[in-house]
Amino acid sequence: MKLPLRYALTLPVAALLIAAGCYSNHRAGAIPGEPPLDPALVAQGKAIFRDDTFGDEAFWTDALGMHQVIASAVDPTTALSVGLKVDAEALPPAVVQGIQSGAISLTDPATTVALLKLNAVVGVKGTVESVNGKDTLTRVGITCALCHSTVDDSFAPGIGRRLDGWANRDLNPGAIIALSPAVPSGAKAVYASWGKGRYDPRFNLDGQNGPQVIPPAYGLLGVHSVTATGDGSDLAYWNRYVAVTQMGGQGSFSEPRTGVSVTHGTTDLVSAKLPALQAYQLSLTAPRPPAGSFDAAAAVRGKAVFDGPGKCATCHSGPALTDANIRLHPPSEVVSEPEPAGVPSYASRSATRQYRTAPLAGLWQHAPYFHNGTAPSLDAVVETYDARKGLGLTSAQKADLVQYLKSL
Repeated sequence: MKLPLRYALTLPVAALLIAAGCYSNHRAGAIPGEPPLDPALVAQGKAIFRDDTFGDEAFWTDALGMHQVIASAVDPTTALSVGLKVDAEALPPAVVQGIQSGAISLTDPATTVALLKLNAVVGVKGTVESVNGKDTLTRVGITCALCHSTVDDSFAPGIGRRLDGWANRDLNPGAIIALSPAVPSGAKAVYASWGKGRYDPRFNLDGQNGPQVIPPAYGLLGVHSVTATGDGSDLAYWNRYVAVTQMGGQGSFSEPRTGVSVTHGTTDLVSAKLPALQAYQLSLTAPRPPAGSFDAAAAVRGKAVFDGPGKCATCHSGPALTDANIRLHPPSEVVSEPEPAGVPSYASRSATRQYRTAPLAGLWQHAPYFHNGTAPSLDAVVETYDARKGLGLTSAQKADLVQYLKSL
């Protein structure tokens, strides 16, 4: 493909800028017109994101009995196999040495209890008390970090430093929920069908089974429609929905458009925390692509495809590469439907019954793609758009476009 002169002349400079992460860097904190975040509020939100259960122990302990399941059957090896992560920075030196030497068993549920006592299991909060001289898990709940944080595997697979905002695509929430003896067999089968990195945030309310990929929670500053269907005008809306209706937190959520109205308990442990939680999430920047992970020269050519024959910029526009702040799109305009296995449109189960255009910062990091994960790679994304939109892109244009998407 021959580039227009204006692109060819700037190719070397643009390639250097892309390689340095400066050319396509739509990052949180760099959105024009967005007010600065309050550092104190962000710090408060970080603690909430990582450690606050909103009182959901009433669900995970009292209703599901997960504290008993963990204490009797979930050793660290099992926990890691279903995608739970361990914060290496919460481990004392003696524990690190014990794991490395094998003196601490990773096939003993008592080790999991010990890790919970150290607050080392990302997104899981346990109350450990001494009962008859033995550390006993008496209460357990979950936090936002369970699904929306992972670790860098710097110590071992599944054990490392926290990466807040990164979708935990290793997590198998359905398999975890299905461990509960309180879950009916029919529901267990549904939960078991989801697989890693997928969760249906409406199944418990409408009974329809259409799991979605767990989304990242970074790069959202300046993006008002933060969910795949644009429900609510800010993060606080969805945070309330998840905290109450999915995590089982103590508080209320009501949405007349879907007929959902849920209240847990008599004391609201959610509302007062939403501003700080939102501030922390908005502070999370999208990760830059690793050095050498894309062809910078091809990415420059790919941007020309993105803006031109690929027609991507028609919707992926503005500083965050999304038009979500000005419009949503009916299902007929998206290429991610029909849903797999013939399940109902996810949009039809939402408040808006439409989809937002996803922002693209950090796109390289969170495969699979589309709300339902039907595209396993960026190559598959481009092929899907080319086929369903009739773009007629050449093989070279598609390859260059993939390199540009990897650079975001």
